[in-house]
Amino acid sequence: MRREDLQNTQRWVVKIGSALLTNDGKGLNKEALAHWIEQIVALKRNGKEVVIVSSGSVAEGMQRLGWTTRPEALHDLQAAAAVGQMGLIQAYESKFARYGIQTAQILMTHDDLSNRKRYLNVRSTIRALLEYGVVPIINENDTVVTDEIRFGDNDTLGALTANLISADVLVILTDQKGLYNDNPRTNPDAELISEAKVSRKDIEAMASPEGGALGKGGMYTKVMAAKRAARSGTLTLIASGREENILVKLASGVECGTLLIPDVEPMTARQQWLAGHLQAKGRLILDAGAVQVLKNSGKSLLPIGVKAQSGSFQRGEMVICVDESGKEIARGLVNYPANESIKILGQPSHQIASILGYMEDESLVHRDNLVLSE
Repeated sequence: MRREDLQNTQRWVVKIGSALLTNDGKGLNKEALAHWIEQIVALKRNGKEVVIVSSGSVAEGMQRLGWTTRPEALHDLQAAAAVGQMGLIQAYESKFARYGIQTAQILMTHDDLSNRKRYLNVRSTIRALLEYGVVPIINENDTVVTDEIRFGDNDTLGALTANLISADVLVILTDQKGLYNDNPRTNPDAELISEAKVSRKDIEAMASPEGGALGKGGMYTKVMAAKRAARSGTLTLIASGREENILVKLASGVECGTLLIPDVEPMTARQQWLAGHLQAKGRLILDAGAVQVLKNSGKSLLPIGVKAQSGSFQRGEMVICVDESGKEIARGLVNYPANESIKILGQPSHQIASILGYMEDESLVHRDNLVLSE
């Protein structure tokens, strides 16, 4: 897909970042919000379905509570998010209502997408809302989320939402023009990358906080979001939300921002769900033979190919499979809890029953519950 094809896409996820939504720490920038809503209405009138992933609840809550500095305590941040979420959704609802468009609030945690049943439920709900012409507004449920179950950033949430609903396009609006080949703040000759394939090896380095790129402003999470979105064949546009009519321009195929094109084979819906698990409970270290089997044969992971393990995991929880250098090879749902799997590592499958007294499965991770990392 190229820019000119954007006119023919239908389902868009638009992520709007905090830097664009807030007014120098004084709550929501409602004038800017109104401008984006006007553009989203234009997209809908051109036949597009739009899902919004929105930041801004904590900043709005701080303003409503009269706080001038961001609190550090988790319960204070969650209190601000709870108060601010009221203002955030109220602003969206009132401004969309002027155009006769209904909105819906959806708050999610990582647990909602890790649980297969809830994952399917939320997918069906969002798809139904889109069929009714409603604009879903998605945010992380900051009021109840903890570090252990949070997405980490709304770029990631935007990508997982794109996977969830099989979106055609993920737009990440930021306060930068896009991805540069170097840091434009320190290098006046840095060039904006107009277009790149997500598999291109150097784009991570350009965006890395440890590299010399714009990643220090959060560009790394946007590139990684594009890679996640590519799992469902979704292309990603990283563009400046400060540019006039940016969404309309992008939808018309105008060359602005950075277009990251998915050039990898899309995963099945179940593989996308597996790959979307951000919090793994343990790690399995594979020998060279097991690594090759997983990469080349598409078979299950047997205990005989596992050299060591770490972490405390239960049956059915996510584990990461790595080679002996620590490089991630795959991830999947384990068939045995940690206290039992440790006993069968390196053993042939026919010995499992004699060692444990039962055999749930001959594999540690069945191929149906496993997805390669590359």
